[in-house]
Amino acid sequence: RKIIFEKQWFYLDNAIGHIYGTTFEVTSGGNLQPKQEVEETTTETKEAGTDNRNIVDDGKSQKLTHDDIKALKDKGIKGQEIVQQLIENSTTFRDKTEFAQDKYIKKKKKKYEAVITIVKPSTRILSTMYYAREPGKINHLRYDTLAQMLTLGNVHAGNKMIVMETCAGLVLGAVMERMGGYGSIIQMYPGGGPVRAATSCFGFPKPFFDNLHEFPLSKVQSLLSGTFTTETLPAEPEENALVEEESNGLTEEKQTSLQETEEEPTTETAMEINPTEEQDTMDVNAEDVEFKENKEKDNKENVREKQMKQWERRKKLIEAAALLKEKNADGLIVASKFHPTPLLLSLLEFVAPSRPFVVYCQYKEPLLECYTKLRERGGVINLKLSETWLRNYQVLPDRSHPKLTMSGGGGYLLSGITVVLEKGKSDSSNPEALKMEEPSSKRCKLQDLPC
Repeated sequence: RKIIFEKQWFYLDNAIGHIYGTTFEVTSGGNLQPKQEVEETTTETKEAGTDNRNIVDDGKSQKLTHDDIKALKDKGIKGQEIVQQLIENSTTFRDKTEFAQDKYIKKKKKKYEAVITIVKPSTRILSTMYYAREPGKINHLRYDTLAQMLTLGNVHAGNKMIVMETCAGLVLGAVMERMGGYGSIIQMYPGGGPVRAATSCFGFPKPFFDNLHEFPLSKVQSLLSGTFTTETLPAEPEENALVEEESNGLTEEKQTSLQETEEEPTTETAMEINPTEEQDTMDVNAEDVEFKENKEKDNKENVREKQMKQWERRKKLIEAAALLKEKNADGLIVASKFHPTPLLLSLLEFVAPSRPFVVYCQYKEPLLECYTKLRERGGVINLKLSETWLRNYQVLPDRSHPKLTMSGGGGYLLSGITVVLEKGKSDSSNPEALKMEEPSSKRCKLQDLPC
């Protein structure tokens, strides 16, 4: 299919079979051709100015017009030659400094050279891409914040992780990549089903999905209270299919009996019809019967397929519920658009003691409330509310400096470690425990003071 990327369209047919990192040129018709490495001739000494103070951007420095460049493209002249023509026809190019000239060439190459490099998808690339293009889809989760989440959550191979996210599957994909297909992941999801748009972009092999389970948030409370059931879904596909077939058989018998009763009073009229007309009517009836049979067969297959899918869903749901009931998860990661407090308080029940948990939120106020609730409840230690700070730097010879534009904020993280919470001894049930007692030394001093 045709792929459109940054005002450039092409077909990926010729890319199949090449290694990741191969650079391609887009030829006429959108076909890709591996780019031949050409050594740049740097024998000529470049003419460059000492500074750019006398250069005025009045739009008249370039002699080539838009129509001239279009005519060059139509002739089939390559991007490299167009860039060279632009340099030659620029009146201010030689007056620019060497750094400014390199910047100009780089900018024009990006615009006119149709060159594409195909890279292997990774968490870093996908998170950078999503944050730059569609940050709303990932709740403005910056790539350095995601890296912090994976570190604070102690995500590694062999873990049993619970992931609750509404970031288009980016956090789930990052956890799966870090675990490398070893261990198990339970994805908690709101609504009808899990969203894994970004997860599919990673290109994981099939075994990675064998230990990936999903569980709906709507059934968490019933699972905790012990009233969780899956009676709404079919038990076994075979039983239902047999019942369907029997019911279909009964309906067919009824239909045939009705047809017989309808045909009985019309025997006299049928005798009067000509043999040719009779033959035609028989052919039409045969076609109708065949069409009905095919339709019924298709309906049966569709019903059976639907039941099989429902049964598989029920089976997966039971497996996920069994894993959660063990209450021995090795970590919890929450990154959703919902308020974190009720989510975290309910999901922490499934995490084993001495295990880390991380909660991401775009704003700090919900996390402050969550922090307070956790302190009141108890059962957690090492609670930290943090914000990561990021600044990009350009690193080039004689011109390394921070980038002029930088990200305003990458969200906030609340992290901590679970501990055993003894029943009846939680801070919330004992309000006296919340009152901070003064040190004994201070108490003594206050008592010694004269009245």
